[in-house]
Amino acid sequence: MSDESAAEIRQERRDWAARHRQMYLRSGGAQGHIIDLSDVGGNSFTTHCLIKVKGRKSGRTQIAPLIYGDIGGEVVIVASKGGADQHPEWYLNLRAAPDIDLQIATQAFQATWREPEGDERHKVWDFMARAYPPYINYQKSTARHIPLIMMTPVAAIDVFGELDIQPS
Repeated sequence: MSDESAAEIRQERRDWAARHRQMYLRSGGAQGHIIDLSDVGGNSFTTHCLIKVKGRKSGRTQIAPLIYGDIGGEVVIVASKGGADQHPEWYLNLRAAPDIDLQIATQAFQATWREPEGDERHKVWDFMARAYPPYINYQKSTARHIPLIMMTPVAAIDVFGELDIQPS
């Protein structure tokens, strides 16, 4: 694949994520929670959440739409960045924070987070790879260990809005 083709794909992914986030936020979570990703190798019923983190350098609030799974009441997200060799910015920002804000459909929460390890991590990875099979190829395409984040909601908060996003 040419550098130009790869750049076009990256831009399309950014544009799609921005449109998805905007739809989720504008609808208060009534839209954007469940998306059909079968055209890209995913499942027709793929659940998405929003996470809100503060930039570790900029201090700006950032909101990202992400695929999630639920394991025993913990919400699981994957820091895949499409198999890129660098971690996503949201993950690096999360690592600098003790907690996170999370929205699932029309409900939002403050949550604690952790990264599973050992056997638990393998089980969680297998679960998430079934939820979104392209994660398998993402891991094969990079030498980095793709992180998994498990979040536990602790307090209800207001749903996110477009005004929560601070421009670059």
